[in-house]
Order: sequence, then structure tokens, then C-alpha cells
Amino acid sequence: MEATGAEVLVAALRTHGVDTVFGIPGTHNLAVYEELARGGVSCVTPRHEQGAGYAADGYARVTGRPGVALTTTGPGAVNAATALAQAYSDSSPVLLLSPGVPSDHPYLGRGYLHESKDQSGALGALCAWSHRVTSIREIPAAVGRAFTSFAEGRPRPVHVEVPADLLERRGSADLAVPYRPMPRVPDPAALDRAAGLLRGARRPAIVLGGGAQRPGDDEQVTGRLAMLLAERIGARVVTTVNGKGSVPESHHLCLGATLRLPVVRRWLASCDVVLAVGTELAPADLWEDRFVLTGRLIRVDVDPAQMYGDHVADVPVLADACLALEGLAARVPETKDAPMPDGRVERERDAELREVARRWAPQLAALREAMPADTVVVGDNSMMSYHGAIVGMPVDPPGRFLFPAGYGTLGFALPAAIGAKVGRPDRPVVVLAGDGALQFSVQELATAVELRLSLPIVVAVNGGFGQIRDEMRRRGIPPVGVDLHAPDLMTLAAAYGACGRVADRPEELGDAVAEALKTPLPTVISFREPG
Repeated sequence: MEATGAEVLVAALRTHGVDTVFGIPGTHNLAVYEELARGGVSCVTPRHEQGAGYAADGYARVTGRPGVALTTTGPGAVNAATALAQAYSDSSPVLLLSPGVPSDHPYLGRGYLHESKDQSGALGALCAWSHRVTSIREIPAAVGRAFTSFAEGRPRPVHVEVPADLLERRGSADLAVPYRPMPRVPDPAALDRAAGLLRGARRPAIVLGGGAQRPGDDEQVTGRLAMLLAERIGARVVTTVNGKGSVPESHHLCLGATLRLPVVRRWLASCDVVLAVGTELAPADLWEDRFVLTGRLIRVDVDPAQMYGDHVADVPVLADACLALEGLAARVPETKDAPMPDGRVERERDAELREVARRWAPQLAALREAMPADTVVVGDNSMMSYHGAIVGMPVDPPGRFLFPAGYGTLGFALPAAIGAKVGRPDRPVVVLAGDGALQFSVQELATAVELRLSLPIVVAVNGGFGQIRDEMRRRGIPPVGVDLHAPDLMTLAAAYGACGRVADRPEELGDAVAEALKTPLPTVISFREPG
């Protein structure tokens, strides 16, 4: 095709099924926006490029399709860097597109608007790879490579930069035919070794990470296979935060997303065989830097590097999680005398849970009662999420729980929830955030109002950064820089055109969320966090 670089770029996106882009127009990307409008691509405009990146991430996590963010050159692209790093940490397929300085721009610079010394290099340090194209002909190949990388192996974000002058220049290019690799098939010999260990295990465990999730699949087939295998061998199942929602936490063999609890870590360390599916078993998952397994470890992962991570696999199974679990289930026969756990770990876990999540327990119970089973809950990196909802609010498929694990950014929840709701308008979506985290991205209330999203935004108010305040006290130092002025959230919501409600009693919170899910506008629902 003979076209401008912008026309080729948008045509390449459409070829790969892109119908929604999150981004902010700027001087250097106007040609792209012109073509997006002509091509019928929906353009969602967050109020900050970081919000665009989080929204693309949330969109990807619930739809199973890559999320696309578009920024302008320089500050626009760099504003999205934190969201890109979070997507990398959580293995989320996000494509960041940006213009760059012109193709003939001198390396030493000349004061060009939004000039960066090495924009592509800076972003490439935070994502899987960044590529600056050098010709119009190269644009379809760069986009095709991005979408292929999302489908092959571990999905991680990428950045494609197109020099600003190429967007306006005309040239010749051939659109790349979309190529979707087949899922990686497990080695039968590896499955035989793994099944042999599982059949002979006396204290087996299954750990499911984000790699066991199937975004866009409400049936969560991978999780169903994991539970089938667990029932056949009498194994308890525990998930990481990113694995939460892949299996029903109401199941009697499921310990939930409770790896951070000391009693669960002790139990896992004592198991004689551990099957880890799609998880790093990282310190951020375990809340412990030097966790040691004493049993044999079977690792199922599409990333070969994980076989040699902190916990080296005794039996590596390099494969798609669903195909691997299907193969293991076929090799582990159903039996009527599968060993049943004695229940001691569950009792000790419940005791720890009551202590850890007691501050939010009444509110979480009210929320769980008010939310439909298929609700997508988006938690920010706030105490109510990681001390409360992650461990203390059960989620069963098709419900989902999205959280910025690993990198641990603040301000994720509201824009990611917008992306989730845009991607799955048929699903209820609820935000959980503290007042400190909310203010990192509170401007995205305007985006939610503009889109008229039915979005309850539940805010636990503790007057600042409660976790850091607690850590300072444990260090024996007076709190510094953490006791912050809490804005009047009801007035703030009204200023943005959103609804607002104070719900300090649990029953009020449940009623407020139920009502907000029926309201065609976002609703900020605040409650004073118990001491």
C-alpha cells in the first residue's frame, strides 16, 4: 500500500484487531489520531498518560486482548513509563505507541520540541523491548512483532516508536499477515516425570500464579483442570495475587491468595511435592526474601528462565499451562481413596486471617454480599487491598481481582478499572483504594464521568499513607511525611460530575455499592478506616 506512516500504522493495528486505543493527543501524534478517527477506532482519553497505560493494562487483563496506549513524544511517552513497568512485572500485554524525534534528528540534539536523548532506550529498559522504526515499510513488521510476542511465551509490554516525520511522509508498505503461534505443547516425558511425583506425593501442593489465568475466558479452564488434579491427589491449592480468581476460593481444597501468611508459607515449605504453575514464587508473592522449599518442585511455565529462578525446578515443564495441566490430569487417574487434608492448615490460616484482615472484615463482608459473582474487583496498592481483600475476600470465577503486584505502583486501580469496564462493559467493575493511592490518579474521575461508567470507587480514608506510617512506628521513629490532608471526597466527586456517598457503617457500604452498580456514572464511596 502507498500511504503515510500514520495510515500504515493504523492499518496495521486494525489488521491485528485493535478497536480501542487509550491515549492523549499531542502535537506529534495528530496524524495518528486523524487516521484512528477515519478507521473507526475508539479513542479513550485519560487525563494523564500514566492513566492511559494503566487503562490499557486493565483492558488486557479482562479481555485477553492486548491493550494499546498512544502518547506523544517525550514527556507523554515517559509519563507512561511507570504503567509500562507495572505491566512488565505482571506479564500484561500492553503496546505503547509513540512518535519520536524525526528520522534525521542529530544524536547530540538540537532543542526539538519534546526532545529526549534516547526515548526508546529509556522505555526499553522498563519493558520487554522497545523498537524505533527507520522507514514506513518497517511499521507493519514492528506492530506484527509486538502482537506475536504477546502470544508467544510470557506476555510483556513493548514500545514501538515512529519518528514524527514518518507519520506525515508517504511511502510504500505491505501489511503483515497476523501470525498467532500455537500454544507451547509440553514434552510428554516431562509430564510423565511430573505425574509420577504427584502420584507418589504424601503432602502435595499446587501453587497457581498469573500464568494460570485465562483473561477473557470466564470459564477459567486452566483453573478447572488444576482443581480436578487437586481432587485426584488430595492437594491443597494456593494462589499468588495475580492467580486470585483462577480457581474458586470457596472450594474446600483452596487456601486462597494467602501465600503471604506465615502459616501458609510453613505449610508450603513442608510439602513433599509442589506443582507451581505460571508463577515466579517471588519474594513479592511470598512476602519473604529467603523462602526455601524442602520438597520436589515441578514448574509449569512458558518462560524457560523461570526454571532457574529462586526455586530451581526438579521437573521443568516448558508449556502452556492449560495443555500441561490437561496432560497431567490424563496421567493421574481418578481414585476413590485420594488422601484428604486434615484441616489443620485451614484452621491456622483462618486464625491468622482474622488477625490480619480484621480491620476491614465487616466492610469486606458487606462488599462481597453486594457484588455480583462475576464482578471484576480492581485493587490499588492500598492496605485495604493487600491486607484485606486479597487474603480476606473470596473470589470465585468468573469474578476477577486485578492488582499491581510486584512493581507495586500506586494509582493503578481507577484507570485500570476504566480500561476493564471499557473492555468488558457487560461486567460489573468495582475499585478498592485508600485515600493516598486514589490521589495519584484521581483526575481519571473525569474520564469515567465522560464515559458514563457505572463504577463504584470504594475509598478507605486513613489520612495519608497508612502502611508507611505503621512501618515508621515499628522502626521507632515519629511518622514523617505520611499524615496528609484528606480532601472532601464528596465535594471532589461532585466537582468532577460524579456521584458521592459516605458509608461508615458496613451495611451502608453494601447498599452504596449495590446502588452505584445501577447508576450510569461513577460513584465515590468513602468510609473512615477503622483504627
